[in-house]
Amino acid sequence: MIVTDTLLAAREAEGRPIQVGIAGPGFMAKGLINHITNTVSGQNVAVVFARNTDKGVFALENAGIAADDIEVVETAADVDRACRAGKHAVTSNHAAMTGATSVDVVVDCTGSVEFGARLALDTLAGRKHLVLMNAEVDATIGPILSAKFEDAGLVYTGCDGDQPGVQMNLIRFVRGLGLTPLVAGNVKGLQDPYRNPTTQEGFAKQWGQDPHMVTSFADGTKVSVEQALVANAAGLSVHQRGCLQRDHRGHVDELTGMYDIDELKELGGAVDYVVGSKPGPGVYVLATHDDPKQRHYLNLYKLGEGPLYSFYTPYHLCHFEVPNTIARAALLGDATIKPLRQAPKVEVITVAKRDLKAGETLDALGGYTYYGECEKAPIAAAENLVPVGLAEGCVLTRDIAKDEAISYADVTVPAGRLADELRAEQDAAFPQPAVEASA
Repeated sequence: MIVTDTLLAAREAEGRPIQVGIAGPGFMAKGLINHITNTVSGQNVAVVFARNTDKGVFALENAGIAADDIEVVETAADVDRACRAGKHAVTSNHAAMTGATSVDVVVDCTGSVEFGARLALDTLAGRKHLVLMNAEVDATIGPILSAKFEDAGLVYTGCDGDQPGVQMNLIRFVRGLGLTPLVAGNVKGLQDPYRNPTTQEGFAKQWGQDPHMVTSFADGTKVSVEQALVANAAGLSVHQRGCLQRDHRGHVDELTGMYDIDELKELGGAVDYVVGSKPGPGVYVLATHDDPKQRHYLNLYKLGEGPLYSFYTPYHLCHFEVPNTIARAALLGDATIKPLRQAPKVEVITVAKRDLKAGETLDALGGYTYYGECEKAPIAAAENLVPVGLAEGCVLTRDIAKDEAISYADVTVPAGRLADELRAEQDAAFPQPAVEASA
């Protein structure tokens, strides 16, 4: 982001880098640690949290940090001591990271909803900004967490580089031009809700990724989560359960003629995704302008006659752009993307991936038992549907047919989960308007 580069350069020159804590040294986190260590001015990886500290040490050594400059520690005081000595800490105690006074920003790279809930609250208690590469926790309990951070004067944010952040940057750009965004879209290369870790094992191994994570992309759960985040940050809705999800092999500019503008206006704008469009894997925003004089200029500038105008970003560079969000949070108090302080507009519901039997336990996201789909949040609430981020560990109380949405009436929820408590608090704080459940 232009502006943060000069601010970071000044912090580097002053010897006061933003001190970053990284939770979960997985595939993306390793890339982020390497990027901050070797490329980014004004930032430093102070501490890595890893349940297995060997993985944390490896992630730092992978970035070229010498073993003598890495210290495995247990407490927040130990983290602070290591930082003062110019070393990098690794800990299996996440509270050591969130409680350390030397840490400015925590980045959640875990992908776990339950742990992400605990990490968020402990980061809040430690008065640190929180950057999420964990879209799942954000889609499940983001509104209540965001409100808590906002009330504390701290930044809670999704990240640049991930599609929701890229879309929100584009929405803000388009609004700054005086246009009204009516579609925020994501470009996918593949969509098959029945993929599972077995079918995706080869691809995951090729790229050194987790098969469950790869499956969540292939089966549509991840894109649904991402589009819900955009909807709830920009105040947009969704056309129908699952989005329109067209298969369109042309350019995203051609999509301007494929939406009903009156329907979009009635919805207040919508999120969507397409499969196979160019340029991929980018994002797009389709917008209108009310002023005919400005529409004349837009036509002159090769955006066409309208009424929808196409804007797109042809890439999303994941961990490469996360330092922009870290800087925006720590130096400007600005969130890349966060939920509006209101009832969510879009929910991601849990849908059976195959015929399921009573007594089965729902497995993890990107697994064998369910996939996620976007739904209008008031309908999801009226039908008492299980948010996909809370599905893991639920036990079915009846048989569920393939492609059937799963409701709370169909499951026994595991006891004692913090994420469920926060979700109940969120539902009470931001109640949905009453609607009739769909047929």
